Amino acid sequence: MRRTRRCRFWKDETLKILTIVGARPQFVKAAVVSRPLRERHHEVLLHTGQHYDAAMSDRFFREFDIPAPDYELAVGSGSHGVQTAQMLIGIEQAIERERPDRVLVYGDTNSTLAGALSAAKLHVPVAHVEAGLRSYNRLMPEEVNRVIADQLSDLLFCPSEQAVRNLANEGITRGVHVAGDVMADALLRFGGSDDRRAQENWLKQIGAVRGQYFLATVHRAQNTDDAGLLAGIVRALGALSAPVILPAHPRLREALKRHGIVAGHNVQLIDPVGYFEMIALERHARAILTDSGGVQKEAYWLAVPCVTMRDETEWVETVEAGWNVLTGADETKIVEAVRRLSPPAARPPLYGEGGAAQAIVDHLSAAA
Repeated sequence: MRRTRRCRFWKDETLKILTIVGARPQFVKAAVVSRPLRERHHEVLLHTGQHYDAAMSDRFFREFDIPAPDYELAVGSGSHGVQTAQMLIGIEQAIERERPDRVLVYGDTNSTLAGALSAAKLHVPVAHVEAGLRSYNRLMPEEVNRVIADQLSDLLFCPSEQAVRNLANEGITRGVHVAGDVMADALLRFGGSDDRRAQENWLKQIGAVRGQYFLATVHRAQNTDDAGLLAGIVRALGALSAPVILPAHPRLREALKRHGIVAGHNVQLIDPVGYFEMIALERHARAILTDSGGVQKEAYWLAVPCVTMRDETEWVETVEAGWNVLTGADETKIVEAVRRLSPPAARPPLYGEGGAAQAIVDHLSAAA
């Protein structure tokens, strides 16, 4: 574990918040919360290193001007048990050294689980951002992580009323707040601040013509670890009527090689991209095919039709609004869903309008 020492002076009334991050989506969320949080309180940032592509991790920190982590555990890849065990050791040490007033966790990763569990064992209150989301599929590691994190938290920041209802069904009603989605904050803050001309040039360099390609992302273990499911997805992408751009997560590349699956000629695998490039790809796609939760929301906010290659989603509102279709990994269903995509003209606002980060900081302050 590497600790970065920095000199700070804080007023007595401020809280010390230990924030746990470890994967790229959490960097985005922390970027928008950390700024208002640090204006009022003392934040200590711990990066578990769950995202094992160091170059991409560093890139996200630079892009969002996130302060360097105070602690870096560098746990890297590994089984769920190995990853979580190493995180528990490092986070426990950081909590004992820092003695924070609260631990703040995001989302549903192993870093989320380890942060919540370490804090609870040491009797430190836990706040969970993106609380109450449910797929009701316990075969997903993310579902197990989020359920446990919610049970251990005393402040639960929900992106929607549906998330509040999910918690109430489990008997959790105290400390629950509808804060909105911090990823909406990020899109409003960062999504339009990029150099559009530079992005257009970058899209041309990779052969992406506005409105004439599909964007795909595949990274969920349930899809990449099952040869049959992954082969069905790849065949479906290869059967589409336009080029498919697929930023390939390391897990995906390894799985394709392991299972001997070759992508179709119209499928272009590219290296993982940064946030700004990803938003540009999403914004200009004809449609998006994904198994990611965050991409489903961004597609909705950017008014791009989405096909979710899972049997269920936590973001049910996007499906109810008609902009998102669930297909699972079935080749025929995926191809047919793309062919029949016709979202309604109406696109009601979902998950807040950019005030989630401030609402979270306000609730943290009020709970002190």
